[in-house]
Amino acid sequence: MLTTENTKIGFIGTGVMGKSMALNLLNAGFPLMVYTRSKNKAEDLLEKGAEWAQSIKELAEKVNVVISMVGYPSDVEEVYLGKDGVIPNASENTYIIDMTTSTPTLAKNIYEEAKKKGIKALDAPVSGGDIGAKEGKLSIMIGGDEEDYSALIPVFNKLGTNIVYQGNAGAGQHTKMCNQIAIASNMIGVCEAIIYAKKAGLDPENVLKSISSGAAGSWSLSNLAPRMIQGNFEPGFYIKHFIKDMRIALSEAKQMEMDVPGLQLAESLYTKLAELGEEDSGTQALYKYWN
Repeated sequence: MLTTENTKIGFIGTGVMGKSMALNLLNAGFPLMVYTRSKNKAEDLLEKGAEWAQSIKELAEKVNVVISMVGYPSDVEEVYLGKDGVIPNASENTYIIDMTTSTPTLAKNIYEEAKKKGIKALDAPVSGGDIGAKEGKLSIMIGGDEEDYSALIPVFNKLGTNIVYQGNAGAGQHTKMCNQIAIASNMIGVCEAIIYAKKAGLDPENVLKSISSGAAGSWSLSNLAPRMIQGNFEPGFYIKHFIKDMRIALSEAKQMEMDVPGLQLAESLYTKLAELGEEDSGTQALYKYWN
């Protein structure tokens, strides 16, 4: 099992969620090396003792655990499979954990390529947004070999509280698609409920007191509806990344010959918002579609 004494973690991607996740590992005592395209995004971590890597190649050569939290499947592919990426440059028995929401197919490909070099790969996407990342209370959905998951539990425990091994490579990503499908339709309902409350002349904050702990309760209703009411559309999770996730889920559903009308509607609404310049807003900005 990995401990702070025998582990050096390399963290790639210090955006809205990645920075908080990396900080939790650093605060837990894990030696940490970081790489991100814009070094200024890692300054807080460097000031607290993290080591800077000049490249992904350098990072891969100097750590025994790599965690990535980047934007798109194309970024994941570059990070792990590129000539100067992790798999071509990491040592045997290195653990690699992609926590980006990406495609199940890519997760399986990374696993197979890593296995050829004796590298241990897990796909471990997360849910919980910026709040879950800051508080170390993310839900983590894990695919790969169970023995590798077991070895990494001390690391996962510093990032989340709902940590579930889902099965073979790609299973984590498939589980995240289930999560995003559920959120997509739920976000429409949350927005419509708040708009309805306003149009009915009610106090939306008071309405939340009644409905957020009842049968209508959800994470989005409790955490994102208050932001909508306050006019706070800062990203805990970017619209552009949610659109990416929904399109992955739509593609996977199509391959399974599954009809997903709720997901299709949500993707179309978010796409309209992105076209209006809201792609860098938080997912709660769906509220603007009505307001």
